[in-house]
Amino acid sequence: MPAALHLTPSPATAAATSVYQYKQPADCRHVPFLLQARDHDDHAVPEYVARHHTRALRPNQCSSAVVRRIDAPVQAVWSVVRRFDNPQAYKHFLRSCRVIQGDGGVGTLREVRVVSGMPAGSSTERLEILDEERHVISFSVVGGDHRLRNYRSVTTLHPAAARSGGGTVVVESYVVDVPPGNTEEDTCSFVDTIVGCNLQSLARIAENMASTAGENNITPPSS
Repeated sequence: MPAALHLTPSPATAAATSVYQYKQPADCRHVPFLLQARDHDDHAVPEYVARHHTRALRPNQCSSAVVRRIDAPVQAVWSVVRRFDNPQAYKHFLRSCRVIQGDGGVGTLREVRVVSGMPAGSSTERLEILDEERHVISFSVVGGDHRLRNYRSVTTLHPAAARSGGGTVVVESYVVDVPPGNTEEDTCSFVDTIVGCNLQSLARIAENMASTAGENNITPPSS
């Protein structure tokens, strides 16, 4: 049976509203990874979304997920997230990206360059899922100059509950090998920080887009 992962605020990002993490219990390394929130939770992840974040972990792997509510419609957020050819639009640890194979569909390969100061130089990544209807995107790392081996990320978007203010809930989960000399906790802490920063940047961009669109659609009062 999959383990139930409970919703807990991330201490490092408690000041940034609606940022949460799901952590896999230590005794569940060899069972599928499943996001499962309580029904009454404003950030509950529906079952049809959670299935995209199911993982079967190998003994040398760790996994986590970060969840954030964004005050913008799903389509606005998706317009940024879906651009496999332009991840640096909101992932500020990336300096550049170029498509090296494919036409933007599943199987497309990209090479991203990382900003200086990070423990990496470049990463070669393959698009695994691009579901325009269900708003799911996934990529895996297949090469590059870094220590995140067998990294695979899945990002899903779904409408937030009206009682929490509406908008979009973004779930980004990942699985990665634990590098030699590192612990699971160290590895997840490092990746969680990067993912959290990326989602914070995504929220800022999408919310600005939504605000601008709203201003442009204001109907002037009749005389």
